[in-house]
Order: sequence, then structure tokens, then C-alpha cells
Amino acid sequence: MAADAPTGILDSAWGHIPHSREATSGIGSFTRTRVERIITLVAGFGSLVLGTQAFLSALGPDEERPGWHVPLMAGVFVPLAIMILACFIGRGVRLTAGVFALVYVLALAVWPIATAGIVPVAEQPPWIWYLVNLATMAAVLAFPFPLQIVWTILAPMLFGIVRLIQGNLAPDFWVSVALDVSFALILGGVILTLGWLFRSVAANVDETRARAVSSYAQAAAADALEKERVAVAALMHDSVLAALIAAERAETPRARTLAAAMAREALTRLANTEQDAHEGPDEPRHADSLADEIEAGALEVGVELAVRRSVSADEPSVPGRVARALTLAATQAIANAVEHAGGVGLSVSVTAGGNRVDIEVSDTGEGFDLEDVPDDRLGIRASIFARVAAVGGTADIETGHRGTIVRLGWQEGVA
Repeated sequence: MAADAPTGILDSAWGHIPHSREATSGIGSFTRTRVERIITLVAGFGSLVLGTQAFLSALGPDEERPGWHVPLMAGVFVPLAIMILACFIGRGVRLTAGVFALVYVLALAVWPIATAGIVPVAEQPPWIWYLVNLATMAAVLAFPFPLQIVWTILAPMLFGIVRLIQGNLAPDFWVSVALDVSFALILGGVILTLGWLFRSVAANVDETRARAVSSYAQAAAADALEKERVAVAALMHDSVLAALIAAERAETPRARTLAAAMAREALTRLANTEQDAHEGPDEPRHADSLADEIEAGALEVGVELAVRRSVSADEPSVPGRVARALTLAATQAIANAVEHAGGVGLSVSVTAGGNRVDIEVSDTGEGFDLEDVPDDRLGIRASIFARVAAVGGTADIETGHRGTIVRLGWQEGVA
């Protein structure tokens, strides 16, 4: 009931969010996913424009030695084309951008070798110059922020160094190279800053949205819990009041039996508050079947265990409602041990004989103080104590720093 409220509220909130492929990656990355998509599309268009300019420039006069021009063009433009395609389709962007950023730096590193002996024109930048800031853009798409900063500085500076080496450090190259490098650094810094800014804003929006949804869910859950508490109180007030009136007016054995049945029904309703469980048929059940049902119930809460059984030859029969109450109470004790003690040292035993059935659920967790359990938590008071009491059984909990033991018992003829 109350436990389902947060899930229902979150499902309702999630229903107001568009469920496209990017959105369903999680509410915590709703805006960030879209901003990343916008960045990749812009990067794709920008890379296409600058890449086309560089490619047309590369078709002009060669500055490389014979045998170097075509391999260098293929080694640079093929990864660039793959990166542009990945940006447009929105898949493999990080990988392809990282490959291009690395390939471009390697191409710059071998540029002095490829152009050795060729006298360049200082005022005419080579085709590889037009791709400097595309390397920065690729780093923004592929690398963490510290590496983005490194690439933003490394690519222009490395171009300046290899350009000066190509020009034999001639004075005519210093001015043009300084202008080219400073322009590349400024444009690269703008690209880096915009990428960081948009991503930071998107992350803050996602974080704020997640906190708002979480706060709303908690408030809704608290409101649902309060309404449930009121409903349970009203239910128990009516049921108990009716049982007390019937008991006060009972003067015949039939009237007393009716009053006892009404009291048992009130306790059963309280015990079943957190789940849709009813008394079920009262046909006799073998005591050994209780262990089977407890094992099945443990599987439902995520625990696989073997119940220790000690059943005498004259195995007693247990009424169906009693068997169900004992197994449900034992399953609740197992669930409590898993939730609050991590299932450490969890063991269950069923003992039957002499018209009596005893069930013991124990763990070796840190234990708890029963008095500290809030009144609205029904896992112990209702699902164990009240449920067993409703069928005339007994329940006892022994807890401490060495663990917790829950003992359930029922004896025929004792109410």
C-alpha cells in the first residue's frame, strides 16, 4: 500500500516526459543527452565546412615531397569523413572523434619529414592548417575536460613548431605563424568554453529536475502513508469496537464464539494490511507442508534456503488458516532478516509433534530494539504478532547484538 506510493508517483511523473530513444536513458541525463546531440550536430556541420575548405586547398599545389601527399590526405580526411558521418547519425561519435584527434596530431608530427627540402610560401598556409581547430572540436567530443584543454593548446602550438621547422626558422615565417597560432588558440578556446558551458548548464538542469521529482515523490509517499494510517485506524476502530460490544453482550456460548470470531477477524485484517492475504480454506494441512511453503515464501523475497524439519511420526494436522498464518508470519520474519540484517546467518526450522507446531527464524545480524520500531510499521506488530495471535498461536522475538530469533508456536486446543 504505502510502499507502492513512491513507485506510482514516479511512474506518473515519468509519463509526462517524452520517451524518445535519448530520453529513456534516464531522468538524470534528460537535458544532457539532448545538449550532447546538439553539440554533435553543430560539430558535424562545422567540420563539414572546414573539412571541405581544407580538402579543396589540398587539391592545389603540393608542399610535400613526392609520395607523401596522397597518404597524408587519406590518413587525415578519411577519419575526418567518418567522424562527420558519426556526428550526423549520432552513433560512435566519441570513438571516431578521438581517432581523428590522434591522427591529426600524428600528421602534424610527420609534417616536417613530409616537407623536407620543399621551400614553402610564408603567406600561404598549408592545407593541414585548416584542420587545426577541427582537432580541438574532436577533442571536445571525445575526451575528458583536462584532455580537451591539452588538445586546445597542443594542436595550434604543434602546428606553429612544425611550420617554423618547415621554413628553417626564417624571419618571414615568425609573423605569419604567430598570427595563425594565436587565431587557432582563440577559436579553440571559444569552442572549448562553449562545450563546457552547455554541458554544465545541462547537468545542472538534470540535477535540479531529479531533486524536484525526488522531493515530490517523497512528499506524495508521506501523504499516502498518512492516509493509509488514518484508514487503518478507522478500520481497526470499527472492527475492535464491534468485537468489544459483542463480547460485552455475550451471554451464551454461541454469542461468545461469535465475539471470538469477530476479534480474530479484526486481528487478521490488521495483519493483512500490507498485502492481499486472506484466511483461506480451513482444511487440515500436514505440518511438513509448512516448511515447503516457507521455502517458497523465502524464494519470493530473494532467499534460497532449506528449512530444517523435525516432524514426529504422529505428524499433527494443522488447520488451513493456522498454517497460512504461521507461514506468512515466518515469511515476514525472513523478509525482515534480509532487509535489516542482510540475511546474515539466516536459518529456519520447523518442529512438529504432540499436537504442537513450532517455527524458529534466526539470523546473526546486529539486532534491534523493538521499542524503537515506529507504531506505523506493521511488519512485526501486525504481520507477525497480530497474525499469529488471530489463530490462537504465540509469537516471541529475542533480539540483541548477536542476532535475532523469532519463535512462532501453535498448539491444538489452546486458544
